[in-house]
Amino acid sequence: MEPPRPAPELARLAFLAGTWSVEETLHPSPWDPRGGTAEATLAARVALDGFAVLQEYEQRRQGRVSYRGHGVLAWEPRERCYLMYWFDTLGQPPAAPAKGRFEGERLVFEAPSPMGRARYTYEPKREGEFDFRIEHSRDGREWQPFVEARYVRT
Repeated sequence: MEPPRPAPELARLAFLAGTWSVEETLHPSPWDPRGGTAEATLAARVALDGFAVLQEYEQRRQGRVSYRGHGVLAWEPRERCYLMYWFDTLGQPPAAPAKGRFEGERLVFEAPSPMGRARYTYEPKREGEFDFRIEHSRDGREWQPFVEARYVRT
């Protein structure tokens, strides 16, 4: 019996692989009423024989680690969408994975959040750069920015 092979859709996630650094803009929100900036690093790699991309994220504010996260991105063939599972130092496992699709070159995920809905957008730019954005919505129609950043491969 021949072993399973990754779906060709997984190859589109390869732009995320690498070690990245960034200065993030954190917009005021219920989680951070003042907002501000943070420095972060992201290490991502294609793993599990090409079936997933694993992400390790660390954010620093005022020289101290303020947040860590671990992401798993995969392809769901039955629903024909990408899945993103996110685990972090806030301590709550994901209630459900974020579901995503490419809109042109942009990879856009949406998921339920404690405040309604969350949207995560990865947008490749020139080689070695991508923009990342997190937005929140109470109703799924009007979106407010939460985090914005341009990641640069180091």
